[in-house]
Amino acid sequence: MTTTQQIPDQAPRTPSYVSPIPIGRTHLGHALASEWTKIRSVRSTLWTLGVFLALVVLIGCMMAGLVGADTYLNTPYTMPAFFGLLLGQMCLVSLGVLVVSSEYGTGMIRTTFTASPQRHRVLAAKILVFFAVAFVTAAVAIAAVGLYAQLTVGARTNVNWVPTVFKGALYVSLLGVLALAVGSMMRHSAGAITTMLGVLLVPAIMPAFLLFNDGLVDIAQFMSDYNAISALSLIFEGDRSTGTGGPQIALLATLTVLACAGAFAVQANRDV
Repeated sequence: MTTTQQIPDQAPRTPSYVSPIPIGRTHLGHALASEWTKIRSVRSTLWTLGVFLALVVLIGCMMAGLVGADTYLNTPYTMPAFFGLLLGQMCLVSLGVLVVSSEYGTGMIRTTFTASPQRHRVLAAKILVFFAVAFVTAAVAIAAVGLYAQLTVGARTNVNWVPTVFKGALYVSLLGVLALAVGSMMRHSAGAITTMLGVLLVPAIMPAFLLFNDGLVDIAQFMSDYNAISALSLIFEGDRSTGTGGPQIALLATLTVLACAGAFAVQANRDV
């Protein structure tokens, strides 16, 4: 005869310690705060933005004094900022790459994804924070050049220069976001920066070679009209008959959105 032994039900255990820290669901705001802390606390941000401001403001103010007063009859006061942006845009491109690729280089991206497993949220926060920082910095630099020219040149202009502050800052900020997306896909600082330098310089140089072939004239003309140098010159030229840079900004925005979509797709399907 066998007997079955019944195991008494165990009472549920209650935790012996309850954290006093309130537990809440994470959201994009937390990721934005984290990325803002990172971008303002690393030296690369201070150096690149400092050099950007120095190039745009100093070169712009210097050119404002060299350009004759008659030039401002049909061009905005911010026109001298164009010369500084030709070099300054390299700084924002480099910073855009470093914002994401530096974490992969040091391995700190593992800590970031451990704290925030939703990778798309991390990338979105990086893009938003970087764009805001780049746009505000570029707008301040361009506006400073415009104010300096307006106060010191003594010329009269009928061209409203405020829209050029917005469009110029938007264009170089989109270039930086494009670089961030390329850096996220390549995960290598030197390779991503070199790629972006090619994106900036090749369309400005290639038309001179393509014009030797009659079948490539249309391509050469397109590259000549839509490269970064031509786009910035149209933005600051102020002549509506030749364009104000709207199509160039739209093309860059489209390319940036596509690159960001590719960065989201790569990040979701690739290991750290």
